[in-house]
Amino acid sequence: MSEKIKSQHVSRKALLYIRQSSIYQVNHNLESQKLQYGMQQRLHMLGWRQIEVIDEDLGCSAAGTVTRSGFERMVAQVCMGKVGAVAAREVSRFARNSREWQQLVEVCRVVDTVLIDQETIYDPRQSNDRLLLGLKGSLNEYELDLLRQRSLEARREKARRGELIVRAPVGYMKSEGRLEKNPDRRVQEAILSVYSKFSELGTVRQTLLWFLEHDLQLPVQTVEGEIDWKRPTYQTVYQMLTNPAYGGAYAYGKTEHVTEYKNGEPRRRCHQKPRQRWLVLIPGTHSGYVSWEQFEQVQLAIGDNMRGWQRSGAVQSGSALLGGLLRCQRCGRKLGVHYTGEHHNVVRYSCHRGWLDNGQPRCIAFGGTTVDEAIGQQLLGVVQPAAVEAAIMASAEEIRKRDEVVEALRRDLEAARYSAHRAQKQYDHADPENRLVADELERRWNVALQRVRELETRIDQHCQSQKDMGAPRQEEFLELASELEEVWQNPNSDIRLKKRIVRTLIEEIVADVDPVAGEVNLVIHWKGGTHTQLCVPRRHRGQHSCQTPKEVIDAVRSLAHTCTDDVIAGTLNRNHLLTAHGHRWTRELVTSLRSKHKIPCYEPVDRESPDWMNLTKAAEFLGISCTALRHAAQRGEIHADHPLSDGPWLFSRATLESEAAKQLVNRIQHNPDSHKTDFAEDRRLLFNGIARCAL
Repeated sequence: MSEKIKSQHVSRKALLYIRQSSIYQVNHNLESQKLQYGMQQRLHMLGWRQIEVIDEDLGCSAAGTVTRSGFERMVAQVCMGKVGAVAAREVSRFARNSREWQQLVEVCRVVDTVLIDQETIYDPRQSNDRLLLGLKGSLNEYELDLLRQRSLEARREKARRGELIVRAPVGYMKSEGRLEKNPDRRVQEAILSVYSKFSELGTVRQTLLWFLEHDLQLPVQTVEGEIDWKRPTYQTVYQMLTNPAYGGAYAYGKTEHVTEYKNGEPRRRCHQKPRQRWLVLIPGTHSGYVSWEQFEQVQLAIGDNMRGWQRSGAVQSGSALLGGLLRCQRCGRKLGVHYTGEHHNVVRYSCHRGWLDNGQPRCIAFGGTTVDEAIGQQLLGVVQPAAVEAAIMASAEEIRKRDEVVEALRRDLEAARYSAHRAQKQYDHADPENRLVADELERRWNVALQRVRELETRIDQHCQSQKDMGAPRQEEFLELASELEEVWQNPNSDIRLKKRIVRTLIEEIVADVDPVAGEVNLVIHWKGGTHTQLCVPRRHRGQHSCQTPKEVIDAVRSLAHTCTDDVIAGTLNRNHLLTAHGHRWTRELVTSLRSKHKIPCYEPVDRESPDWMNLTKAAEFLGISCTALRHAAQRGEIHADHPLSDGPWLFSRATLESEAAKQLVNRIQHNPDSHKTDFAEDRRLLFNGIARCAL
């Protein structure tokens, strides 16, 4: 027995502390564990009979960054004076940081506890041993820093050569120090579909919603490195679109770990570093799913979707066409968008960031409806010349483009059929008498077959819906191109598509308000570098932005030839047509509408030769019955205007004096019952149609 071990030490129990720094060491460095547990024999030889083993900290580092419950329990028992010795295979197992090491040594000195390792025994009350323990603690800490520095430098040097691959992203496999594409074609096409849909939709969120809408899955990588197919999340799509590996580049050092202390406990957090601070970025090291130029365009689009001083932000679903593009000429800040009105559908732009951030006076504010309309007209003037060419290209693209949803479902169906075939083979090779195994394999086979039937049904339904919808023809695209302005003004047009068109052509719009002239001064900065100045009148108080439907205006213009405002109002109400604000028509409202659109008023003074006649007067003019004339107009034998289904027929004097009208009069005069025969035939066809519907 050593002279440093006294009877008071042996009378108390001994603690054997066992620790390994990582889970990998716990699972693979088994010989080290055996040597540490073997320290019990040394303690028995030194005279201790009561030995307690503390191995709670297996897999915990002693660098001081994690909490070790076993070490804290050991120090607590030493403080209570119940421990005569603390032992470890090497004293570096206790701690590799000065704070915990000095704490242990000082506590052992106060309560007279010795420290024991494989080589010697230390008495903290002796100055020489205390000096030696202090040196060993410093060396242990230095050794840890030295090992960490060497490994880190070696790791960085290997990364600078592009040879350090910690973990291959989804869609790649590690092969001889480089990345190779996963040979599974389903995985490859799924990743390509993510990039193609982002190029089409423009944002990560909309790309995710497209996959969720069609119930398509994306590949993810498990901890074991296996490929699993799951419902996509925003993080899944974002990582695919921002990982440089998919652009064929090797990148390392994109993140950094920062230790933060909260409530006295250290917490390590991972932060993304800007590209300028990445350690390594080497394009062209392996085959990418997209080219590096395409990948850079995707990163630029994602960056532009973030709102900032020089960024417009992602396209939103609001009705404000110029959100994120307007900049105040007075202070240089971006203008915000507000929605007012009873239904929050009235757009208003205002510069209020100076007031919110610094308490400065508000700069400018104006209504957005007239400004959006003015910019829309400017945009149509630029786009209109190329509309027909764009329509032809869109038609050709629509014919060439394959159905991505069906292709994705067919890939899933092929994988499901393989799984079902594999489950069938496993079931066939099982022993039928072992029902415990056979029942489980049969259940797996049924689940796989059910998945196959589900995908087949979805493919059939999608193909049928596409067939019912029909592919757009080239003539339809040309018709839309000729009516581009009407399509743009249609309230059912996709506002997101309009905003993307605006941002494709316009870089920024600088706005200012002239209160004296009552105008909004706009300077449009186009993408090509051209600038356009525009002055838009401000909307006055009480001026409404609601627009009367075009079909109502056309109907009033036609009815005003032969009807007074009272009659027009009654006709519009009878056809269930409402004003722009959803009210019934009155004589005053019809008069206001005519004045606004410069529609002449009907003069009910009898004239010998009126330019327009209603059905009764036109029949008197021709000398035939009203029924005969109406049937002739319905059959198209004579031209007439019928603007509303439940409204009057209108005939121009030129039509009534035409050769077609004379032939109609001659036919009716020679065969007075011809219109009755036509009426009977129409009635017979009507009743036959009703009977078929009833059957």
